[in-house]
Amino acid sequence: MCLKKPLWSEPSATPESDQKPPFTATAVGEMVATLNKQRLYREVTLAFQTGLKEARAEFSFLRVRGLRSILKFLQSVAESDSTIDLFSNSQSIPELQVVPVFFQHSLRRYEEDTVANLNHIFGVEPMKMSTPSTDAEVALALRVLEGCCLLHRESTIFAYQHKAIELFKWTSFVHYCFPLFING
Repeated sequence: MCLKKPLWSEPSATPESDQKPPFTATAVGEMVATLNKQRLYREVTLAFQTGLKEARAEFSFLRVRGLRSILKFLQSVAESDSTIDLFSNSQSIPELQVVPVFFQHSLRRYEEDTVANLNHIFGVEPMKMSTPSTDAEVALALRVLEGCCLLHRESTIFAYQHKAIELFKWTSFVHYCFPLFING
């Protein structure tokens, strides 16, 4: 999702600016600035809600689609200081935090998900299963993580708390070096 320019930001064809008193022009300008800020906040919130909803999905192809939309949105956010400020403010809301979602879903190690017993077969509640991350999903998640860390300093702290450096070393070894050893 890209940020769009508001319809009211385009100049109108009628020359009415000469007839308005100065206090009305400033009031209208303030109202337009407020509407623009509210619109940007709604777009930031909507983009993160939809992108994070897909990034939390059980299937890898949905997570990749969510990561792509978040990456596209981060690229459009980086174009202006006001949207970077809105992004930073949105990361203080737990439901819109991007970095923890990556480590819970896309950058999660799946060898830890072994089934210890088969009691879930006979129970009423189904066991929640999710597909492991693909190479494309991990690469995309690392790109989005890099963008978040560049735009927002606290995201770097979150990534450090989730041991991002160790995870990056592990994923780069598994995805790039390990096939070299097998193919030899």
